[in-house]
Amino acid sequence: MSSLAFDPTPDTPAGTEEKQAAESHGAGDAANLRQVPRISIQAFCETPEIAEAIEKAGSDRRMAKAHMKVHMGGLGAAADFYASAPTPNLIILESQAAQAGLLQGLERLAEVCDPGSKVVVVGHVNDVMLYRELISRGVSEYLVAPADLYQVIATIADLYTDPSAEPVGRAVAFIGAKGGCGASTVAHNVSWSIARQFGNDVVLADFDLAFGTAGLDFNQDPLQGVLEAISSPERLDETFLDRLLAKCTDHLSLLAAPASLERAYDHDEKVFDGLIDVMKKSTPTVVIDLPHAWSSWTRHLLSSVDEIVVVAEPDLANLRNTKNVFDTLHQLRPNDQKPHLVLNRVNVPKRPEIKVAEFSSALDVPAAAVIPFDPQLFGTAANNGQMIGELDGKHQVAALFDQVSQVVTGRSEVRKQKGIALKPLMARLLRRKGAA
Repeated sequence: MSSLAFDPTPDTPAGTEEKQAAESHGAGDAANLRQVPRISIQAFCETPEIAEAIEKAGSDRRMAKAHMKVHMGGLGAAADFYASAPTPNLIILESQAAQAGLLQGLERLAEVCDPGSKVVVVGHVNDVMLYRELISRGVSEYLVAPADLYQVIATIADLYTDPSAEPVGRAVAFIGAKGGCGASTVAHNVSWSIARQFGNDVVLADFDLAFGTAGLDFNQDPLQGVLEAISSPERLDETFLDRLLAKCTDHLSLLAAPASLERAYDHDEKVFDGLIDVMKKSTPTVVIDLPHAWSSWTRHLLSSVDEIVVVAEPDLANLRNTKNVFDTLHQLRPNDQKPHLVLNRVNVPKRPEIKVAEFSSALDVPAAAVIPFDPQLFGTAANNGQMIGELDGKHQVAALFDQVSQVVTGRSEVRKQKGIALKPLMARLLRRKGAA
């Protein structure tokens, strides 16, 4: 087995760090897990519980590039298997044996293990001396059972991530539950808010190539953008991407859609994967404005991004569509939290609406923001090529976009709003009462 540049803290009890990692990578923090690179992994398990956890980890979106194979049989089966087969990049071994039996099994495996392979052991003995002995013999990591899928993913990512490398950015996709519900407007204002609030670089990518409005909303007319990026995948790198970006503010850049009907935009399923990877390498936050469409590439993209925001209006068609999206994404992303919900254009005069509480209850998710209907405010901002925060930074709607930006970047939790959408109505009622 290869020796690893892993230096365990001398006085750390075996299993303590692992248990802390498992707790910190629970379902609520799944978005904080890093992407695993393109490696081969084989696991040899002795119990169905560990085998199930590793199989679930292998099907997670963060493991999409890795190739995982799970076998039953433990150390003995691994040694027999690799006696006549090359070893993968990473071997995960479960052993219920005590220290002597475990070390003996590893000695046998070492005789058939290629020098470049890393080994992670999942054991059932919580002992600091065993932990130190395994590390000294070249084992990359020792996890104490039970180990969950989040711990498995975190361990693999830690082994294959360069600690000196720049952190990978976060991709947030916005999609409307129904055409014309304002998802693009929300995406554009949230991207502007993230750049302003946190002073971090943000790229807003308009993937609605035929009808994208990001250029209009930011008063930009770049000659190149998304189409050029995906049309030349062999040239796509950070330098080429930088030439395609239009600067909107000091920290916000736009990758615009051509918004032209001169050609059809029939994309392959993974056409945007390389572009998103390059954007995430160079930018802390990537906001993706998706068209209201359901195709192989939108489905694939939604299955792989870090965060999803579904924008809907409070009516029956939007509720049905939102529930369909939530249910489908739960199947595609079983280990992730539900998408965030933003209710837009609430309290349109004379329009029958589903109450916010009922809409959220039907989806079992609180609304990250409830944005009231205000055609004067949004119309003026759109005509001026401004964001709401630029037009009136003290307006309650600007505060709502700030709130959504905090949620999607992991800076705060979704909080239930109390009466925000009802404030204009209550103010009018109080004025009438005072006049009477």
